[in-house]
Amino acid sequence: MSRGTDRLPVYYGGTFDPIHNAHLAIAIGARDALHARVHLVPAADPPHRAVPGASAAQRAQMVALAIAGQPGLALDRIELERAARLQGRPSYTVDTLQQLRQQLGPEQPLAWLIGGDSLAGLAGWHQWQRLFALAHIIVVGRPGNLLPEVLPTDLAAQVAGGRWCMDAQQLHARPGGCLYPLPLPLREGSATAVRSAVAGGQAVDGLVPPAVAAYIDAHKLYRFHAG
Repeated sequence: MSRGTDRLPVYYGGTFDPIHNAHLAIAIGARDALHARVHLVPAADPPHRAVPGASAAQRAQMVALAIAGQPGLALDRIELERAARLQGRPSYTVDTLQQLRQQLGPEQPLAWLIGGDSLAGLAGWHQWQRLFALAHIIVVGRPGNLLPEVLPTDLAAQVAGGRWCMDAQQLHARPGGCLYPLPLPLREGSATAVRSAVAGGQAVDGLVPPAVAAYIDAHKLYRFHAG
């Protein structure tokens, strides 16, 4: 897909195994709150363990079905395409942001969207210290797991000294470097709950978009994946 025309492109990565209504609510909420185009980025299949409940191609197709007809939301296969080129190499967020930065140029504002639970573990990500040099980090709280009050020591030191941004205009004005908390009215939902429901023979109406439910049924996904 083409890049470089968004005022503030926001990238929302995840396994999306499968994408569900809570994922969709986050993407739509970020789009509307930030007046941004949100690119959903399915993770590639892990090279050294079993694939998730659905393959990367299937997960990407479900994302495409979920966002069809939603303005301002886009599927981005950047990690899948890179994994196809560099088979066997793990796909890290820092690599994705580095690739996006090279494509968009040094002055284009760029943001990566994560949940509050991911923020707590950010210091365990591969080369996590480089993330702020490449992009803004937008943090969304989740039901029962809001933004952590206390950050791990290494991460707290990294974000000290003005890293937190409370004005969304700063995201548009700078290429990266901000840690921005995004307040959204979030909804309950998890991919684990969807997989468990399918494996238990239960309907997933209300958990995933109808087109995704139909795809799961047609391709017989998750029937033996309760975890």
